[in-house]
Amino acid sequence: MKITFSKSCFVLFALFITTEACNKQPDVPANVQTESVEDAVATLPKPDHIVIVILENHAYSQIIGSGSAPYINSLSKDAYSANFTYSYAITHPSQPNYLDLCSGSNQGVTDDNNPPNDPFTTANLGRQLINASRSYSTYSESLPSVGYNGDSYGAYARKHNPAANWMGTGTNQIPSTTNKPFTAFPTDYTKLPTVSIVVPNQNHDMHDGSISTGDTWVKNHLNNYVQWAKTHNSLFILTFDEDDDKHGNRIVTIFTGSMVKSGQYSTTINHYRVLRTIENMYGLPYAGNAANVKTITVCWK
Repeated sequence: MKITFSKSCFVLFALFITTEACNKQPDVPANVQTESVEDAVATLPKPDHIVIVILENHAYSQIIGSGSAPYINSLSKDAYSANFTYSYAITHPSQPNYLDLCSGSNQGVTDDNNPPNDPFTTANLGRQLINASRSYSTYSESLPSVGYNGDSYGAYARKHNPAANWMGTGTNQIPSTTNKPFTAFPTDYTKLPTVSIVVPNQNHDMHDGSISTGDTWVKNHLNNYVQWAKTHNSLFILTFDEDDDKHGNRIVTIFTGSMVKSGQYSTTINHYRVLRTIENMYGLPYAGNAANVKTITVCWK
């Protein structure tokens, strides 16, 4: 009986130790928020407008904490902002990441050349929104005209304008009228489409120009919308296509808007998760790999 009792005590003690180890959470800074079971069933907002600006080729550590990017750093700490401290691009080089963000797939594209098989006929965010009686546009700086489909024009680069690859009238394609110059970006923000992607030219997206130049461009051209979004059920997303190929592809992604619960979030996200979250907001089907990742739920009020 003594032996049986001792064995029983040992088993109970082992179970207690195992349970405690499994329940122990990793240490994170007090100001960093993580996803929880409750977040998985959170109700998503449905913004009237989402504006996404995509910058170029810089890692998180090159931007956050940099004196050359005062505006982006202030945005990351804003009372209406969620800064994702573990956001990642999908691949290298630039163009596949833009396609991943808009369609959940690189569509077989692995370089920055004009894809030989475009226009694509695959699912994409623009077509999904239009099918759901919503609206979509890209606004590209230095695009010479609506619907322009050339590879470049001045500092404009087609490889940074994902929607150009779906222009047409076939399956899953979008009207060329959705491909607009940034000069068409409205000052009356109620006239914006449901979702817009803003593409600065290569002098202003940190591709050819400096961090400071890109940071100033975002402030000068989009801060008015950012401030408006805070009180008008709208959302601003700032992200990068990829890093500089030296920092594990960790990039800056910031959500700012009236529905955002401010904080520094250690949740790991990527372009697919951003896409899926937008699709979920409007009840859209999932495109490509957006079907295989989780919706971002941790940052909403």
